[in-house]
Amino acid sequence: MSSDPWGRVDETGTVYVRTAEGEKVVGSWQAGTPEEALAYFERKYEGLVVEIGLLERRVRTTDLSAKDAQTAIDHLRTQVEEHHAVGDLDALRVRLDKLVATVDSRREERKVQKAKQTDEARAAKDALVAEAEQLAQSDQWRSAGERLRALVDTWKGLPRLDRKSDDELWHRFSHARSAFSKRRKAHFASLDAQREDARKVKERLVAEAESLSKSTDWGPTAARYRELMADWKAAGRAQREAEDDLWNRFRGAQDVFFAARGEVFAERDAEQVENLKLKEELAEEAEKLVPVTDLKAARAAFRSINERWEAIGHVPRDARPKVEGRMHAVERAIQEAEEGEWRRTNPEARARAAGLTGQLQAAVDKLREQIDAARAAGNNAKADKLARELEGRQALLDQALKGLEEFGG
Repeated sequence: MSSDPWGRVDETGTVYVRTAEGEKVVGSWQAGTPEEALAYFERKYEGLVVEIGLLERRVRTTDLSAKDAQTAIDHLRTQVEEHHAVGDLDALRVRLDKLVATVDSRREERKVQKAKQTDEARAAKDALVAEAEQLAQSDQWRSAGERLRALVDTWKGLPRLDRKSDDELWHRFSHARSAFSKRRKAHFASLDAQREDARKVKERLVAEAESLSKSTDWGPTAARYRELMADWKAAGRAQREAEDDLWNRFRGAQDVFFAARGEVFAERDAEQVENLKLKEELAEEAEKLVPVTDLKAARAAFRSINERWEAIGHVPRDARPKVEGRMHAVERAIQEAEEGEWRRTNPEARARAAGLTGQLQAAVDKLREQIDAARAAGNNAKADKLARELEGRQALLDQALKGLEEFGG
């Protein structure tokens, strides 16, 4: 018979293992010595120790599920309970019991963690749905569309909830995206319609602009081009390709017209500058007639100058008031000389002036006699009143005498 601290082999070859509950039969050994029998079953024990150690490490360091861990524990426990090994089986039972406790603890931790992750996922999906429903009302089509696509990617990265909750939130999320897509589609359909209307309007504007490009009716045509430009801006934008092509044609037609007008105006401006020099020379010639000494000669000379003036043509607009003002000043001087001559040579006017002067002289003489008589009578108040009246009549007489002198007498 052979034995060690954890087992023995009796004379019949039966192998026993010692446990807290007493000896248990491990098996029968007939193929060799008792020592070989104990060594064999001790190796089986060591194999159990290794397996339990590996399982403990997996539970501690990997994400082995509680279910798989419990299955492995049950398998090892069965081997321990079947007593097919020699060693401290009670110690193995204690290790397996601790491992069960560890797995149970890990299961609870994972349950709590999963519940937390679920709550976080629910909150995250609620936030995504709320943002999606807000974006569904946005008119920022590009940025809102890009953000909604990003929200979908975020949603896909979140854990699933229970089926009912997940389906309800996804329905709201999907509905918000659909509502936005529907509004965006309607917006761009309306925009396309507006751009098509703008294209038709601008085609008509281009046709008219091109028809006017050869016009030489400079003023009205330039004004019409300004009106066409205002209509162009009011029409809105057409599709990009059509807009660019129509604008190039519209601008090209204007360029043709305004280039032609510019050439004509350049020639006209050069001609008007030359005209201005000629008229300034005539104005200088006319100004030599003032002051007027010989009315008849001045009148004839001015008539000749004016005829040459009218034959010259237009001058630059900004120079016109000054040069014409010089001629008008000479013309007024001649007219004033004519009026003075007329007054001097008109017999009726001379007679009226002489008659008025005589009447005023008689009135003045009479007032002086009345003043002298009043003072002689001692009536100074009457004399003073008559003296004030005399001052007014004397002023009128002086003025009439001056006018009579203009008639040469």
